Amino acid sequence: MIPREYLGSAPVPGGQELKLYRRGNDHMIVLDRNELMSSRMSGSEKQLALMTIERLKGRRAPHLLVGGYGMGFTLRAALGVLDASARVTVAELVPEIIEWARGPMADLMAGCLDDPRVDLLIEDVVPVIGRARAAYDAILLDVDNGPDGLTAAANDRLYSPAGLEAAKAALKPGGILAVWSAGSDDAFARRLKQGGYLVDEVAVKARDNGKGPRHVIWFATKR
Repeated sequence: MIPREYLGSAPVPGGQELKLYRRGNDHMIVLDRNELMSSRMSGSEKQLALMTIERLKGRRAPHLLVGGYGMGFTLRAALGVLDASARVTVAELVPEIIEWARGPMADLMAGCLDDPRVDLLIEDVVPVIGRARAAYDAILLDVDNGPDGLTAAANDRLYSPAGLEAAKAALKPGGILAVWSAGSDDAFARRLKQGGYLVDEVAVKARDNGKGPRHVIWFATKR
């Protein structure tokens, strides 16, 4: 077996640490013993973008907010189907994630962060959402493994009733809050419905070939 090579680490809120590894051509971002991201499994992250954009029904000049760059799969998928009039704002809390994207994972990035349609913010997506009023056609969140996160006391600000209300205020009428999760979360689905969203919960496979673990995406539409 090819040995796993350590490439770097990054502190995250709460005193924990992300670590980047490479094995052959594959990259992994790990928190403690949990593999948060892997270049081998990108299917559901791509579907977060593709299924959201499909639901936007051809809006002109859409503006998307992507919370969490990760390994860039969601951003690259979005740019691949959006036209030149679109805008995508990316909010990434951990600056090392972007350094890794431009460094050891530059081939994986494929230039997406330099696309003229992209605005990159190195900050928590929570205040980005909080500042906005009817600004976004869609908000795509792939933060800390989903609502029941691993790092995340801070995730309560994002996925709590108050956080969902802030997201609703940041969306244009009929806009979509799309949330990726490593697994189902009935309590979160109830919070979305209680918050006045129309909710569609979709199961997706982690790999492009339809195999791998089952992930969940909620598409919550602002009424």
